[in-house]
Amino acid sequence: MIEPEEQARADLYGLLARLFYGPPDEALLDAIADTTIDGELGAAWRELSHAAAGASAEAAREEYEAKFIGTGKAPVTLYTSAYTVRYTNETPLAALRGELATLGVARRESVNEPEDHIAALCEVMRHLIAVQKQPLEVQQKFFGQWIAPAFSPLCAAIDADSGVVFYRHVANFARRYFEIEQSAFEML
Repeated sequence: MIEPEEQARADLYGLLARLFYGPPDEALLDAIADTTIDGELGAAWRELSHAAAGASAEAAREEYEAKFIGTGKAPVTLYTSAYTVRYTNETPLAALRGELATLGVARRESVNEPEDHIAALCEVMRHLIAVQKQPLEVQQKFFGQWIAPAFSPLCAAIDADSGVVFYRHVANFARRYFEIEQSAFEML
């Protein structure tokens, strides 16, 4: 068992992982539309909830494929290294793989996405919280190294694309959630 607050954190990371890994189906859209979150996340959640209520799974799928997969180079990439690498000799994936190995986390053989996909990073955070029950300092280190430097430019890129409708609300909710996490970790 973990504390309810920690379970809520893990659940939100799991939701973000699911939404960034692939488009939502009708059941997930309905669940988002029917759920209420108050507090600091309330406004961002209400916008996402309203967007989910007005979206169809087909439209969300088409948007996801057009913006994050595309043909050739995707208009918006969900790989965080694209927002953090400044020099061509940097090798963030090697460092990330090393840290994941240290944490005892490995990529499933069936997964083709590199580990720096925002969905994978959110899933790691969910795992650190709910499965491994790692101390906050371990969570803070992983978040600070791999999510914090990339979330703002990633969410801004999604928000700036004029063709993004549903995922603009996903990005705005993710940004707000990550800001709250970052603030909380800074108090440690």
